[in-house]
Amino acid sequence: MAIEGPLRELGIHDVFQLLDLSRKTGVLRVTSDLRHNAGTIYFEDGTIIFAEIRSNPHPLGALLLRTGKITEADLERARDMQQRQGDSRRLGEILVSLGALTRRELQRQVRFQIEEVVFEVMSWREGYFSFTEGPLSDVATETAVRIPTEALLMEGARRIDEWSRIESRIPHLGVVPMLAPPQEGGEGELDLLPPEWEMLAMIDGARDVRAIAAELGRSEFEVAKTLFGLDSAGIVVLADPGTAKRERSSLAADLAELVAQAEDALARRDFEGARAAAEQAAGAHPHDAAIHLLLGRIGLAAGRGAEAVEELRRALRLDPLLVGAHRVLGYALVATGRFAEAVEQWDQWERLAGSSEAELAQRDAVQSARTAAQTLAGTGTRIHG
Repeated sequence: MAIEGPLRELGIHDVFQLLDLSRKTGVLRVTSDLRHNAGTIYFEDGTIIFAEIRSNPHPLGALLLRTGKITEADLERARDMQQRQGDSRRLGEILVSLGALTRRELQRQVRFQIEEVVFEVMSWREGYFSFTEGPLSDVATETAVRIPTEALLMEGARRIDEWSRIESRIPHLGVVPMLAPPQEGGEGELDLLPPEWEMLAMIDGARDVRAIAAELGRSEFEVAKTLFGLDSAGIVVLADPGTAKRERSSLAADLAELVAQAEDALARRDFEGARAAAEQAAGAHPHDAAIHLLLGRIGLAAGRGAEAVEELRRALRLDPLLVGAHRVLGYALVATGRFAEAVEQWDQWERLAGSSEAELAQRDAVQSARTAAQTLAGTGTRIHG
């Protein structure tokens, strides 16, 4: 018996359910020209016993290595037996015979591979399927695994429901997670589960959801679900590279205009106007250290020393190497009577300033201010007002 047709006429879930209820034995092949992909699922009495896909993201050897189940030496030895010694057994079977892997762990990993192929195929809404009924004589399985089709259909439906919620923040697997900047008053301990800590360790601002899943040997769905939770908790932020590229030039232009307005108002000693423009820029870019440096300069020039210190310390929390912030913070600390702290900031500024022409021009002024601050710190003098 052969069953075939386009998925737009008979959905893939209906195909799986038909093969399950009729207890079919045979091979289901599903192709998608849109995805340039093809999957093959083997059924025995309606139960799934094996599955493979052209774009397999989790080859068994690499998966076992990434998840720490075997060592590089174990994998090389097994591959050597396959390639050089002509061992016809599958890689997993060889690893079990070498004692590098238990049969139970092998079954768990093979089951994971099969499930991921099935869930991937279940997500296809276009393509073509064909089922060929008959005895299975050439199934090259790693180990005997039998997965009830009904259980996979239920899990697949659950994933589709969850994806509809996750898609609001992760519309595709190219989304890149980044660690969220520290928040004010957010110094408490993070209470995370081991998989969440494992996820945080993989975030580098470059790996996308697909790359993290491949590196961890976990399903893309589970990785997306964990990242969605971390994003909801404010621990990570999720960036869509495509959207970011489209918006970057516009945002940069808006920011540059606001900063120019603030600098112009500051030069005219219009402190309220300067502060308004800088605060508008900070509202749109709260984690830009240079904007908080600008707010600190405005506060200092307007005679609001405590406010200036707060903004400048925030700038340095965001970017400890922001050289100018150390210098201006020194002046702001003097304005609040904290002379010893001011000297420390200027010492830090001098270590970081190097040979920058702009910073060198400030050396004489800073040196004079530092000498005065050291003297005042020694006498215990404070400035009031």
